[in-house]
Amino acid sequence: MRRTDRAALLPVALERSSDKPMHRQLYDQLREMILSGRLVGGERLPSTRTLAKDLAVSRNTVAAAFDQLLAEGYLEGKVGAGSFVSGELPEEALATKGKIVDRDGATPRRRGLSKRGQRLASLRQPRGRRSPAFSVGMPDVADFPFDVWSRLMSKAWRRPPIDLLANAEPAGYLPLREAIAGYLRTARAVRCDAEQVIIVSGAQQAIGLAAHVLLDDGDPVLVEEPGYPGVRGALMAAGAELIPVPVDDEGFDVDAGERMAPEARLACVAPSHQFPLSVTMTLARRLKLLEWASRGDGWVIEDDYDSEYRYGGRPLAALQGLDRDGRVVYVGSFSKVMFPSLRLGYLVVPPDLTEPFRAARAALDDHPSTIAQPALATFIEEGFFAAHLRRTRKLYSQRQEKLLSVLQARVGHLLDVAPSEAGMHVMARFRPELAARMTDVEAVERARDKGLSLSCLSSYYAASNGHQGLLLGYAAVPEEQMAEAVDRLARVLEA
Repeated sequence: MRRTDRAALLPVALERSSDKPMHRQLYDQLREMILSGRLVGGERLPSTRTLAKDLAVSRNTVAAAFDQLLAEGYLEGKVGAGSFVSGELPEEALATKGKIVDRDGATPRRRGLSKRGQRLASLRQPRGRRSPAFSVGMPDVADFPFDVWSRLMSKAWRRPPIDLLANAEPAGYLPLREAIAGYLRTARAVRCDAEQVIIVSGAQQAIGLAAHVLLDDGDPVLVEEPGYPGVRGALMAAGAELIPVPVDDEGFDVDAGERMAPEARLACVAPSHQFPLSVTMTLARRLKLLEWASRGDGWVIEDDYDSEYRYGGRPLAALQGLDRDGRVVYVGSFSKVMFPSLRLGYLVVPPDLTEPFRAARAALDDHPSTIAQPALATFIEEGFFAAHLRRTRKLYSQRQEKLLSVLQARVGHLLDVAPSEAGMHVMARFRPELAARMTDVEAVERARDKGLSLSCLSSYYAASNGHQGLLLGYAAVPEEQMAEAVDRLARVLEA
């Protein structure tokens, strides 16, 4: 096999009509790339022969520039390997590196964010490396049938048709949309066909697309309080004014929302499994919400979060299935039921909105990636998806039971934990003794040092109101590791 030069491509342009020698021009441009950080320490440069060929100059010209950079400490040579950017640059480079300079060479003043940018940035929660214990929303990827998945991916891309490579539909791969529509009709009682399904990169993009189509800048939107920051971010990025509406034991309080923002025409809710409180919206509240939307020519975005994992009680149909007036935009995702990096979700829109939504999808993002869509379509059609859901539903139910048992025995005096009928996490509220000693934010920070990934309840409220608690994800924690993980948590809380 012919050996190729795998070094970086350098955007160098030499002016042959310039009075400055070409080796000096090359030196200046390479030095500027190093000082500005465009070439980083340890990065390999092309060989003098390759670069001379690229620039149509003599090899001696390139060698002269390299020799000067080597002599000044910007480059270092490795025998048999070539020339590399130095890991330790000269003092002059260290003084300049990383600064943003204007055309006069002066460092400009710090640039400010827009008000929307500041609000969006404030929603970002600190997150480093996620640990299985007790990361919220993290599935057990070790249990996923990757042998099947890799076979389906390989089959789809062994000889892909041209339409899959270059003529993607804005709404997504039709066989996948057909498979999703069939699954939703059966499993979630969603009234839809493939034409109403639009593929996106996840629930947040789905909510953002719906907001762009249905809202103008400054329009008020009713959102759950507490609620998921990703939902709020997607709506805020579309220019919405968020109206936090309290969630109680019956779910989203429709009457309170009407009182708080009578002019609102859009509500975004998770009726089947609210995050983070895990409550389910009652039928009476669901019907009242649909009546509110119909009466005021409004809309409801239904985020069907974690609906696949329900362990107790009767299966719940989607809110969209109760809608007879075409007021609900249904949102779902495969991130939690398969694996997060899959980045595939979907909307189901009312029939008369399919064309506006497709046009908006194309305008904002042209079309979704088709890399995984054919494999996912087959994964659903051939029953692998349903089998995976059955297996993980049983597995996660057992893990929740184990976690509740261990928590009660080890930290029951500090945390009040109730079982959850659905989802992949339980909520643990602070008992007075613990609340007097630390906040949930402090608990999360201390737990991070112990290798635990917790989420604090207070961070999901738009306004500070004294709610203190922890969200404990259990789906990715094997039962045999549960006791040790809870013991680490206990040491954090008892400190």
